[in-house]
Amino acid sequence: MSTEQTSINPIESLADLRREFGEHGGVNMSVEASTTFTVMTPGTMPEMFQGRKAAPEGCYLYGRHFNPTVYNLSAQLAALEGCEAAYCTASGMAAISAALFHICNSGDHIVASNTVYGGSYALMHDFFPVKANITTSFVDMTNLSAVEAAITDNTKVIYAESVANPTLRIVDIPALAKLAHSRGIQLVIDNTFSPLLLRPADLGADVVIHSMTKFINGASDIIAGVVCGTQELVQGLMDLHTGPLMILGPTMDPSIAAKISLRIPHLALRMVEHARRAQLFADKLAAFGVNVAYPGLSGHPDHELLRRLRCADYGYGGVLTLDMGTEEKAHALMDLLQNKYHFGFMAVSLGYFDTLMSSPSTSTSSEMTEEDMTCAGIGQGLVRMSVGYTGTFEQRWTQLESALREMGAID
Repeated sequence: MSTEQTSINPIESLADLRREFGEHGGVNMSVEASTTFTVMTPGTMPEMFQGRKAAPEGCYLYGRHFNPTVYNLSAQLAALEGCEAAYCTASGMAAISAALFHICNSGDHIVASNTVYGGSYALMHDFFPVKANITTSFVDMTNLSAVEAAITDNTKVIYAESVANPTLRIVDIPALAKLAHSRGIQLVIDNTFSPLLLRPADLGADVVIHSMTKFINGASDIIAGVVCGTQELVQGLMDLHTGPLMILGPTMDPSIAAKISLRIPHLALRMVEHARRAQLFADKLAAFGVNVAYPGLSGHPDHELLRRLRCADYGYGGVLTLDMGTEEKAHALMDLLQNKYHFGFMAVSLGYFDTLMSSPSTSTSSEMTEEDMTCAGIGQGLVRMSVGYTGTFEQRWTQLESALREMGAID
């Protein structure tokens, strides 16, 4: 993928998206609260149930199928990701589950990254084998030979996070796409950590997923997800007989869609500041000799890869990690930062306007077995920080430096 193709700012895609005005000409779209929709002639309804008329033609059936407000937000996300279509869900896990259920059937196989969000790991490691007879091999996605070796005749999906949670390793999406497509396999990428920064569909991914609870929402007050891909994918997800989103019903409420839609215009501003501050923190921490991981550091193993794949306007992302060596030291640092220095909050999730800190081994990665955590490189002393943008940088750095000095982590 050439630099010219990946350097286009994804936010510019919205310029070509038809503006959805409110019912009475409002600058914001109206919230369509109806759970069911009127048809004007009796013959229309059977056509809709038989799939010959659908939302793109202006025909809406039922709120669990398509809703105009949710459909509009979905179009915005499709534009941001450079995909033909998208549809929003009630959570990020609903998006992941629906996408994988749509592609895979009983007896099929997934090759997944060994470093993924704990909920995604539990879905593939524990839930799918028992409930759906779908198995998964977890491998190091940065090792293409290992990925290829894990593929079987039944493999239908290669699944990875663009920026791995919590290790912040970067996957080579173009290389994975080339491998997947050479074997007739679909590449599914969770892009939750890097909206705007990376555009996986442009790099070859077939399906792009977000937990919009995180950076896209930005205020930690809404649970939401989205699946982006082809028009055929979205229609399949909403199929009246076998569509996972239609049949299982992880429906996004239209009022939630309207709220998130109002946050899309300032997503770019937020992502720029998250990344700017994360880079400044990482540079200073590295200068003090702290064991910090951040893709924007030249010493990060995937720095050059991300530099080539990213949209440079958004830096290197808003998440960094510190390895304090032991669980006790990790907890002690977070306790000082929250309760003495007021630097941020001990909480899972990310993308909030204040800094959120967690110890992945005891929280968001705790679903993993101890052996799998070790293989993934998730140490007991790891602290994940989703860097916020409240206060001044100087104020926040003073707080972080003071806590590290108090612990003896820096001189």
